[in-house]
Amino acid sequence: MSKRVIGAVFCLFVGLQLHAQLKFEEKRPLFLLENGTVITTPEEGMWSVATGWKNDWMTGWVHANPAAIEVFNEWTILKGEMQLPEGMLLLRDAYREVKPGLIRCIRRFEWRGEKELSPLTLSLRLRMKGREMSLFMPGILYYGNKNGAGVNPDIIPVYTSKPGEFAIFEEHRFPMPFVMLENREECHAAALHFTPSPVRGAVLADQWWSAGVEAGEGYTERYADTYLSLEPGQIIEKEYYIELYPIEREGTGFQQPVYTSLDLHRPYDAERFTDFKTILESKYRFALSRWVEHGDSAAGFGMYELQKRRDLVMGWCGQADSPGYALQVLDHLLDDKEVPERVQCSLDFLSSFPVERANGMFPVGFNGREFYDGDHVSCGQALCNFAKAIETARKNRRYKTEKWERFLQAACDGQTKRILDPAWNPHSTAEGFYMAPLAIASELFARDEYRLAAEKIAATYANRHLSMDGCYWGGTLDATCEDKEGAWAAFQGFLELYERFKEAKYLDWAKHAMDVCLSYVVVWDIPLPAGRLADYHFKSTGWSVVSPQN
Repeated sequence: MSKRVIGAVFCLFVGLQLHAQLKFEEKRPLFLLENGTVITTPEEGMWSVATGWKNDWMTGWVHANPAAIEVFNEWTILKGEMQLPEGMLLLRDAYREVKPGLIRCIRRFEWRGEKELSPLTLSLRLRMKGREMSLFMPGILYYGNKNGAGVNPDIIPVYTSKPGEFAIFEEHRFPMPFVMLENREECHAAALHFTPSPVRGAVLADQWWSAGVEAGEGYTERYADTYLSLEPGQIIEKEYYIELYPIEREGTGFQQPVYTSLDLHRPYDAERFTDFKTILESKYRFALSRWVEHGDSAAGFGMYELQKRRDLVMGWCGQADSPGYALQVLDHLLDDKEVPERVQCSLDFLSSFPVERANGMFPVGFNGREFYDGDHVSCGQALCNFAKAIETARKNRRYKTEKWERFLQAACDGQTKRILDPAWNPHSTAEGFYMAPLAIASELFARDEYRLAAEKIAATYANRHLSMDGCYWGGTLDATCEDKEGAWAAFQGFLELYERFKEAKYLDWAKHAMDVCLSYVVVWDIPLPAGRLADYHFKSTGWSVVSPQN
């Protein structure tokens, strides 16, 4: 959390109208659902700036309201001024409906004083009605990060929406630049989208606008401020969008602004990247550079550069099991006759990893001397690749799968026994990675109990996470908080259950989990500091962040 900023607000109220309305009352904007005013500007003034700085925080707040309102084409423009001891600060807001329920806004500050104005903090504040509303900030805060709070609130952002609490972060930290508040009591939500930008005249070299929320008694404010110096004649503008909408049930308020953010930024241009064939060939060359052989039978795709370590590791970052499935599918695109032999050898050796019959766990690493480690994420991902490899090999009839099938069945037997035990209570979403392989294996081996285990996992996670009272978490091995991989585990499992058994609820659950995954996707090109990434014009659009902790 940065102390360099402060600024935008939001509150939620009631109403069942399909789209929000923007109205102006006494030259001030009101955002309505049905007949209820949901979003307003602060009572002390629509425009607020801080003219002092003390104890690492802004002071000397001055407020102003519009003096004039006019309509120009599709824009409604509010104008005002703020008389400061050093001179006049001209103020202007412009509002235009982009589509029903989405309002584009541009706030403008123009300094007409004869000397530099410093220190100054500019703000954009909106106030939204509601009590203890749920907060969603992509990549940062997921409905307060309740699970991360239970692990380590000192390194994981936490927000409980108690009066006086605030959560403010510089805009370049947002993969999708918006902040959402959900009113569970009244089934409404609102989002403030913003165009990320550094600030001219900032006190620090790399200083951006910030965005976040501050809770008050019966309302919440969303801020976007920073300390800077204005030169005579300098103009600063800030673009943002306000979105207000009803929701069907709790835990879904974040979904609409995720789609809106994608529409606003449109990160879909694949032509800017290398073509698929070239990417595939380069990835295959890279995989071959890590081909490991330990004696006559231990062979596969290594996790590390071979001059450092020659470990074969399944799941997570090792993914020694992945080529055994993927290369079967992509073989026709690769000019290499050794693909079938590498697929067979790698999965044959990985099938020799010992499985604990009691619980289906197995070591996931081999360093040439011994097997080691083993966790739910890696085991689940490995079993998924084995299941897909077996299913694919049965169709193409090019591989001997007996060893693969024995390994998969042994693990599924143990996992099923463990999961169907009434005492089973998974710690995090990590065990969601077992859903997909169990669902596939239930058809491969005609074992109904595998399906029952997969469905039990699905029901457990749906009950925990669909309401977002605790977001998907614990699916990545280097984070102990809400994370993309936890949501991916749920998505992968829910979708596999739907595709295998066609129950509509699984598709709805999969969509919810994938929307959480999408919120981690970077939809804009974040400017980079000097270095190799900047030298090669690295584009961040399309990449993703992992977790609030990381």
